Amino acid sequence: MTRTLVLDLDGTLVDSVPDLAAALNRLMAARALPGFAEPEVMRMVGDGARMLVERAFAARDRAPDATALAEFLADYGANAAVRTRAFPGVAETLATLADAGWGLAVCTNKPEAPARLLLAALGLDGFFAAIGGGDSFPVRKPDPGHLLATLHAAGGTPGRALMAGDHHNDMLAAAGLGMPAIFAAWGYGSPEVGVQAAAVAQRFSDLPAIAARLLAV
Repeated sequence: MTRTLVLDLDGTLVDSVPDLAAALNRLMAARALPGFAEPEVMRMVGDGARMLVERAFAARDRAPDATALAEFLADYGANAAVRTRAFPGVAETLATLADAGWGLAVCTNKPEAPARLLLAALGLDGFFAAIGGGDSFPVRKPDPGHLLATLHAAGGTPGRALMAGDHHNDMLAAAGLGMPAIFAAWGYGSPEVGVQAAAVAQRFSDLPAIAARLLAV
């Protein structure tokens, strides 16, 4: 059976903080609230758009108003690929993995529509058999059901799959399925998250060798 590598999106495949921060700051400015520096936004991402908006408002001692999330999603959806870029070596490494027979999928807490838009804009969408967004299924990471549903959509099974991501949600979802996880050290997560992983990758290009070692043919 084909081996499958499931990848997180933000902080693993792409550096999306510049566009997330820009959309979030426009949302704040429309409410006469101070914006955020990109490192601040980096610490708030990983749990989906709703949580990002809630954390931003909480940082300003406010609760989101009724239209804040919808406004953010509309703005970000229209501007998700302005400054966002794939991390170095992503396209080449995905091609190497595909050539080696790996099935590939994305499991992200970002809503599915902007996730697909972003991957298409960066020319990466053709690599993936499935894209499981934060609103694609009834649950999302760290619930292992999100990872399992994405894996099944890609034609994979937990016993022949790995998860790679930079967030503790990725580690927890993989652990819930008994799947090995690879920590993406180049991403947004703190180094402590790597303790939960079966292996740590320093660069995206490290993934083929690590994946082959963790899940031999």
